[in-house]
Amino acid sequence: MGHGGGGALSAELMEQIFTPAYGNATLSGLTDSAVLELGGARLAFSTDSYVVRPLFFPGGCLGDLAVNGTVNDLAMSGARPACLSAAFVLEEGVELSVVERIARSMGAAAEAAGVTIVTGDTKVVESGHGDGVYVTTAGVGLVPDGVDIRPQRARPGDAVVVSGPIGLHGVAIMSVREGLEFGVEVASDTAPLGDLVAAMLAVTPDIHVLRDPTRGGLGASLNEIARASGTGVRLRERAIPVPDAVANACGFLGLDPLYVANEGRLVAFVPPSRAEEVLAAMRAHPQGTGATLIGECVAEHPGMVVVATGLGGTRVLDLPLGEQLPRIC
Repeated sequence: MGHGGGGALSAELMEQIFTPAYGNATLSGLTDSAVLELGGARLAFSTDSYVVRPLFFPGGCLGDLAVNGTVNDLAMSGARPACLSAAFVLEEGVELSVVERIARSMGAAAEAAGVTIVTGDTKVVESGHGDGVYVTTAGVGLVPDGVDIRPQRARPGDAVVVSGPIGLHGVAIMSVREGLEFGVEVASDTAPLGDLVAAMLAVTPDIHVLRDPTRGGLGASLNEIARASGTGVRLRERAIPVPDAVANACGFLGLDPLYVANEGRLVAFVPPSRAEEVLAAMRAHPQGTGATLIGECVAEHPGMVVVATGLGGTRVLDLPLGEQLPRIC
């Protein structure tokens, strides 16, 4: 299970098995989506499978998660998402009303994100050989001229910005799955981020890095960026927007909210001279009202992420071994 969690074991799987097997320069970049030059256009292409349990949770379900996840992977390369495919694996015995509800949520999410689902596939497996419904989506989008967003472009001095409160999706899944109550309902943050990214690029096309911190949370994403760019990252703990409900749930369960999954947040590395303008544009957008400057990229401790704690100390935020809570997306 750890190999599917987006942490060190997932990286090991890529480095030791998949990258050597498929070996090409595009794949070796290990970005959220591949950027390809085809017919004079720059296309972003991404694919992802969704195996969330339970299928329905506060704030969303498997259907909108499958659309938003792929739309956001495309957006993290600066692309304007255009169209998706959708492949269903259904377990024998699943109620057609469940499949219909998921399909309708996908259609609504696609309309909200400004994309169309143009092709797909359906397979059925025997009872006991699946878990109700699995969905795989792939998507393409167009990357504007002059945009070059990838983890290798992080530079010392870059402002590190997160688009809003973190940890909501993972805690929402956990509350339903484990039957836990935290005093208030915690809803997933699943949402499309393409329009938010477009608003940021309207300020400056020179955004260096974008990443949506899904599996492994903010901690895993920042470690991946630091290692890919050979730079360090320094965070200010008190600046990181962790909602009280998330902090309380994580404290109760012994989890670190920086490793809890998100599905409607992004982290950006922005040149310091444009950081305030980008922050203002983000806060003016519905998906970025909680945008916050949480740290900076530094030349010290290359490949490492450190956190300045509220007590005046410093701790290392390492790449997690696997996901604290599996099957969250």
